[in-house]
Amino acid sequence: MPSIIIDNASVRYPVFDTSSRSLKVSLLSRIGVGGKQGPAYVRALSDISLTIGDGERLGLVGRNGAGKSTLLRLIGGLIAPSSGQVKTKGRVIPVIERGIGIHPELTGRQNIELPLRLLGATKAEVLAARDEIPDFTGLGEFIDLPYKTYSEGMKARLVFALCTSIPADVLVLDEWLGAGDIDFTERAQRRLTEFLSRSRTLVLASHSLELIERVSTRVAWIDGGRVRMTGDPAEVCDAYRHHMSAAAPGQVAAAE
Repeated sequence: MPSIIIDNASVRYPVFDTSSRSLKVSLLSRIGVGGKQGPAYVRALSDISLTIGDGERLGLVGRNGAGKSTLLRLIGGLIAPSSGQVKTKGRVIPVIERGIGIHPELTGRQNIELPLRLLGATKAEVLAARDEIPDFTGLGEFIDLPYKTYSEGMKARLVFALCTSIPADVLVLDEWLGAGDIDFTERAQRRLTEFLSRSRTLVLASHSLELIERVSTRVAWIDGGRVRMTGDPAEVCDAYRHHMSAAAPGQVAAAE
């Protein structure tokens, strides 16, 4: 039974109003972006079709700007497709946006309930998170200070804790755990491993091809906003490595 069905989905973003910018209109028209009048658009994803089964763990690879983050946001319900359809089954938790549902003027403690409610948490789950999150994040007295005063690492701690505090049917994960000290990173990895064991379906984009191969049951290579290849993790990752080596010898490919 599929957890996620993506049917011929495309995402495009308006760039600006080109009605009074004739030079840019001309240049964009020559490369097939936008028209002579009105807004210009950039296609982040083009005609994506994927079916992700219940219990499957799909890894995403591709160079920076390939469209992986846009695809994660699409699956996570944070954006809607410009065309096509995306259907998901069950509770979807997107560990993507660091500021989802968070009010910068409120304290870390005060910011626990709204994001969890937006993620579909029950009253009991919110109450449990209020007890557990302050201790896990290790924010100490900062948990009662405004979120806007937090460093990037502190913000990452709070949002990661929020997104992994309630069970998910589908976990959508963009790797950004680098912020923070070694102790927190280790605790976050342990928490993530436990969280994954309780989540039925995973969609993951990571800088580490080794991690992608180890965690995934299938891998999709995203290139230029399209699915270039899907299949066995080792085969797809090897094909991607060879492609990147040929394109830029000596450079290590990085995920988006």
